[in-house]
Amino acid sequence: MTDLVLAILHHLLVFTLAGILAGEFALMRKGLGGRELKTLAHIDRMYGVLALAVIAVGLGRVFYGLKGWEYYAGNHAFWGKMLAFLIVALLSIRPTIRILAWSRAGKDGAYVVPDAEIGAARRFLVFQIVAFAFILIFAAMMARWTG
Repeated sequence: MTDLVLAILHHLLVFTLAGILAGEFALMRKGLGGRELKTLAHIDRMYGVLALAVIAVGLGRVFYGLKGWEYYAGNHAFWGKMLAFLIVALLSIRPTIRILAWSRAGKDGAYVVPDAEIGAARRFLVFQIVAFAFILIFAAMMARWTG
């Protein structure tokens, strides 16, 4: 039963994380400021919290799941998934730093993020989305005992 609960929780967290990433992408557009900027900052914080939860539950699956850590240690698809997750995490740093700076500048509600900064941050989000897709690809490979 533990394995099932961990698997369900892991999947729910990962798909919620994907939804939050899509939400960030949708909000980060020209004319960003005011309430939308505040919402984006909140969503970005939740993205970080959920990413940590995905890691915690994933570790639970590795050490308390039915397959055991030996399965994961020797599985190339697992390591591909971990690399893709690391790439997503690294790509999220710059947009998060920018969002924090914009939030500080926008405390009065009148600040509008310059379009050039939006474009640069969106590029990082696009790369994150592509890397995130590889997490799902490697997860599917693992589910079919490949790797």
